[in-house]
Amino acid sequence: MHGASSTPDRDCPLCPRLRAFRESLRQVHPDWFNAPVPTFGPVSARLLIVGLAPGMHGANRTGRPFTGDYAGDLLYETLGRYGFSRGTYDERPDDGLELIDARIANAVHCVPPENKPTGIEITTCRRFLTAAIAEMPDLRAIVALGRIAHDSTVMALGAKRSAAPFGHGRKADFNAVALFSSYHCSRYNTNTGVLTPEMFRAVFAAVRSYLDD
Repeated sequence: MHGASSTPDRDCPLCPRLRAFRESLRQVHPDWFNAPVPTFGPVSARLLIVGLAPGMHGANRTGRPFTGDYAGDLLYETLGRYGFSRGTYDERPDDGLELIDARIANAVHCVPPENKPTGIEITTCRRFLTAAIAEMPDLRAIVALGRIAHDSTVMALGAKRSAAPFGHGRKADFNAVALFSSYHCSRYNTNTGVLTPEMFRAVFAAVRSYLDD
């Protein structure tokens, strides 16, 4: 698969609940992006980062993954630290930030009510994640942020979830692609100590070492 197949149409009708929520947000916030959020970064990248879904006030508002909410602060700071981005992250899609050898996608492209997509929505949207993986010819590593993104990525790679159980800091190999798992860099996880910046950086340090090997 190539090109637009990795991103749903702006008015994608596949998930009725998400479509209705999206349309209601367009009425309340007509200046927001309010559409399936496309992947960010070059298809030539060796690294793909998979998140859960757009945040209400983050990517759903700005139109760029992890842009405009707390999760983006930690993610983009970490990407810059390990050489996966250049420029300054300023919580705006026009801040000039570029990804280097990295790309970001989500397991679910549309913002879900209460940040909780249903199982059928995750399954329905997986076709776009599968397409995003397929259109990256040099892909060598994937970082999955959180259990849902991890499980959906495993299935997008053509395996059963049981083939690679989720665990922070774990690495599983799928032919030429290594899957690294991390707790999601959400404000909740960092505030409760489930994920510290040091724990998060350790995952990307391992990825950097793997790609530079």
